[in-house]
Amino acid sequence: MSAIVKVLIADDQPLVRRGLALMLAPEPGFQVVAEAEDGAEAVRLAHACRPDVVIMDVRMPVLDGIAATERLTAELPGCRVLALSTFDMDEYVVDALRAGACGFLPKDISPEDLVAALRVVHEGEAILAPRLLTRLISTHVKAPAHPSPHPVPSGTEALTPREREVWRLIAAGLDNTQIAGRLGVSASTVKNHITGLFAKLRVRDRAQAVIAAYETGLVTARREA
Repeated sequence: MSAIVKVLIADDQPLVRRGLALMLAPEPGFQVVAEAEDGAEAVRLAHACRPDVVIMDVRMPVLDGIAATERLTAELPGCRVLALSTFDMDEYVVDALRAGACGFLPKDISPEDLVAALRVVHEGEAILAPRLLTRLISTHVKAPAHPSPHPVPSGTEALTPREREVWRLIAAGLDNTQIAGRLGVSASTVKNHITGLFAKLRVRDRAQAVIAAYETGLVTARREA
């Protein structure tokens, strides 16, 4: 039997909180341990309840979801954050990823996709819509808003040509199977390259790797005409 995944839901709309809780209620592997109506309450309840995953709206009063994510990442590193967005080219989603969120979902997510996403995040991976993420970053990420806490450029010098190509394909929105097909190698080989890539770049997941690709100039943000 796998352990129960404890979930905290943070959203300023009671209807959204209740809807997400009802989606998870039939799932035996999940337990909603708390609901918060703003970011400050989310941080306080996370310290009290120690959830495994926080479903975090990015726009909330008192303390917004981005600031709350940044605090949780620093104060409770074992707690992973899944950001919510309306998927309308919202720059706050990229800011949330920079703050340490492990991915993002639309608010109209299906129950099945929500459960799958929570499992992925709980297992230590990032969950995101690759092509949408690429669109968001190509529109909004042109340079770091603040100095990066990790010296990413120094890590790029140690990359092999194949790791650099894998990085470029990740930034283009390809998943492991698609990268394997493009390079003519196995999916397990791609996974090994990604493990080495993440270690050298000092990034945690695909979301941070994609942002680093734009911030270091590996790929260039497209400007709207």
